[in-house]
Amino acid sequence: MSLRKKKVSLKDIAQQVGVSTALVSYVLNNKREDRISKEVAKKIRSTAKKMNYRTNQIARSLKTNKTATLGLIVADISNPFFSQLARFIEDQAAAANYTVIFASSDENEQKSQNLINVFLDRQVDGLIIAPAENTKPQIRALQRSATPFVLVDRYFPDLKCSYVALDNFQAAREAVRHLIREGNRRIGLITFKTSFFHINERRNGYLSALREAGIPINKKWIREINMADPAPGIKKAVADMLALPTRPEALFFSTNMLYIQGMIYLRQQGIKVPDEIAIVSFDETEASELFDVPPTYIRQPIREMGQQATRILIENIERRHTRQVHLPGELIINTSSIRR
Repeated sequence: MSLRKKKVSLKDIAQQVGVSTALVSYVLNNKREDRISKEVAKKIRSTAKKMNYRTNQIARSLKTNKTATLGLIVADISNPFFSQLARFIEDQAAAANYTVIFASSDENEQKSQNLINVFLDRQVDGLIIAPAENTKPQIRALQRSATPFVLVDRYFPDLKCSYVALDNFQAAREAVRHLIREGNRRIGLITFKTSFFHINERRNGYLSALREAGIPINKKWIREINMADPAPGIKKAVADMLALPTRPEALFFSTNMLYIQGMIYLRQQGIKVPDEIAIVSFDETEASELFDVPPTYIRQPIREMGQQATRILIENIERRHTRQVHLPGELIINTSSIRR
């Protein structure tokens, strides 16, 4: 039976180079090297690499009171939006010598709290959170505990805390303005029934665009879907819209998941997009390749969102401050909203 190989220590490196253990620690902990020769520093680093030296993170964290880790909580890491966001956060954190630990709340309030507790028990230096519904008390608790954190994508407007999010109101308003410019006046909205501020801001943007164009608000053209079991609700919402005596000329889906399910049903019913009904969605998705018509959609600046959230969190770890960032969306116009 083979014995476990002994872990290389600072003392081992010092003996190999012929310097003190303190000097090796000084060099490998990325401190300024202006008091020693570059040749010695280079030799220490080279020897450490050859000997496969690994930093004792537990000892370092005890000494510095930091773990160089960040916790990231999103709704669902398998969702393309959140997986892309997580990747940009991970890359930005790595550039600052931080490691990111990911987890999904599954839009569940209790699971969100459990994850926060786990991350705090692991002594992460800070948290980036896309908060689940009804988790405002959890965010307040983080504020009281002085834990560095940043909200991303979603936030609570009455809480004074750092966040990075899309300007959802303006993005939705621009999407509906586009439909109006294309000659549509009967425009339906399919969205979620939720307390999420960002989703409701998309609804408000839709309403604002109609009002400024002098188009009466028709409640029958606004359908809110239960988030817990959306698929049947989306099918019924689209079916009800199509069955109206005066049905909408265009539909605005407030999320890409609603768009995908809605498009599946429209295709099943033989409804031609955009000839019979124009479509605009939120967020790009690879699933749109399943349909014959490329979608017009609001593109969110996911890269910038992730990078800014990470930079703000790292700044908060070093020096507490509050930054609230609203990023603009970009309307990408494709075939689904342009009638031939």
